[in-house]
Amino acid sequence: MHCPFCRESDSRVVDSRATDDGSSIRRRRQCSDCGRRFTTVESPSLLVVKRSGVSEPFSRQKVIKGVSKACRGRPVGDDDLAVLAAEVEDNIRQGGVAEVPSGEVGLAILRPLRTLDEVAYLRFASVYRGFTSAADFEKEIAELRADAAIEQDQT
Repeated sequence: MHCPFCRESDSRVVDSRATDDGSSIRRRRQCSDCGRRFTTVESPSLLVVKRSGVSEPFSRQKVIKGVSKACRGRPVGDDDLAVLAAEVEDNIRQGGVAEVPSGEVGLAILRPLRTLDEVAYLRFASVYRGFTSAADFEKEIAELRADAAIEQDQT
């Protein structure tokens, strides 16, 4: 970490604290050359490996953008999408790996989206899973109905 004032690369940590949400660490540092203090925020990186083999940082905004297309015209708000994206990131991070294939991100999106809005789920699943016929939709709808019947029997 370079000092933002004099560009010296040597600094020492004066204080460390976890952020309010616990997802990163805030550190106060002091430059060993000019003596000025500055703050850094450190968070664990999570990379998504695309089919092409290219890695890119996980982005909640990218999740929201993809899911919002499936939610167009549905009673799903921006706050709902933000919560879904956070849940997706949390579920992926619980796996304990620094790099995940993009396919796992899609699977992690499907679970909470199914709970949020079934129509949006079907739209997203049709693209993600590559539905090619009405039979694919019928099969997925039958699974939704079967799951709903199981949930209703449990209550």
